[in-house]
Amino acid sequence: MQDDTITIGELAARTRLSLKALRLYGARGLLPPALVDPRTGVRRYGPAQVERARRIALLRAAGLPLARIAAVLDAADSDGDAGERELLAYWREREAEHAARREAVGYAREVLAGRGTAVFEVAERDVPEQYVLFVRRHVDAAALPGFLAEASGLLLGRLREAGACLSGPLFAVYHGLVGEDCEALVEVCAPTPNAVGPNGVGPHGPFAVRIEPAHREAYTALTRRRTAAMAAAHDAVAAWVAARGYGRGGPNREVYHPNWATAGPQEHVADVAVPLAGAGAGAGSGGPRRGADDGLTTG
Repeated sequence: MQDDTITIGELAARTRLSLKALRLYGARGLLPPALVDPRTGVRRYGPAQVERARRIALLRAAGLPLARIAAVLDAADSDGDAGERELLAYWREREAEHAARREAVGYAREVLAGRGTAVFEVAERDVPEQYVLFVRRHVDAAALPGFLAEASGLLLGRLREAGACLSGPLFAVYHGLVGEDCEALVEVCAPTPNAVGPNGVGPHGPFAVRIEPAHREAYTALTRRRTAAMAAAHDAVAAWVAARGYGRGGPNREVYHPNWATAGPQEHVADVAVPLAGAGAGAGSGGPRRGADDGLTTG
C-alpha cells in the first residue's frame, strides 16, 4: 500500500494544486488522504485521488463552490450521467442568476437616467375581500426560494387534507426588503373559501387564517422572462405609487399564476403589487385576482 501512495507534495506537483488547497479539500471531506502516519502526521494519497484532485480543480475553475463540487463528484461516482446532470443543473441556476442581474442592471441604468418607472407598465385594479390560509417566516435572499417552494407545498397539502380549495392564486406578502444582506418577514398565502366552518382548514400547526380586506392596488404584470427582474418590479411599482401621491395600504405582494412551471419566456406568469390606502373596493373586472396581498406559486 505504501508503494502505491504518494505524499501531499507529490500530489501537488502532479495536479498543480497548492498544499493549502489540498489541505482545504481534505478538511472539507472532498479529498481525504488515503493514509495518515499516526506518528508523523504525513498524508499519503492513492492513485485514484490524483484524478479526483484534477476534477476538483476543473470544477473550481468552472466556479462551483466546494459543497456543490462534492454533490457533483458523489453523483459521478455512482453514475457518470448523474454527475453531468448535477453539473448542468448548477449551470442553469447560475445562468438564471446572471439573467436576473442583467435585468437588474438594465433597470438601474433606467433609474439613473430618470426613466425607471417607464420600464414597467403599472395599472390599478380592485381585489375583493377574501379568507387566506398562510404560513410565515423571516428569510434572506438565499433562503427565500426554498421557503416559497416549501410553503407552497405545505399550503396546498393542507388544503387537500381538509378537502378545501383555492379561490385564487397563491401569493406572497413581503413585510420588508428581502436581500443579500437583510432578512424580512414573508407570508405565503392561499386564498380559500373554506377557511372557517365545520369543514374549514382553520388555524392548525404552522398555519394561520385571516381575512384580507377588499382593496385597490397598483400592479405590474410580468412574463416568465421578466421574473428575473422581480426586485426591480417591486421598486418600479413602489415608485409609481409614490409619484402619484398615493398612500400605501399594506406591504408589497407577489402573485404567481398556475402556469408558473410550464410557461414560455413571453407568457404572463406573475404580478407585483402594492395595495393603496383609502382606495378599498370590491371585485374588479375579469380574470384571477393577483397582487398586493395575493400571490405565490400555484403550480
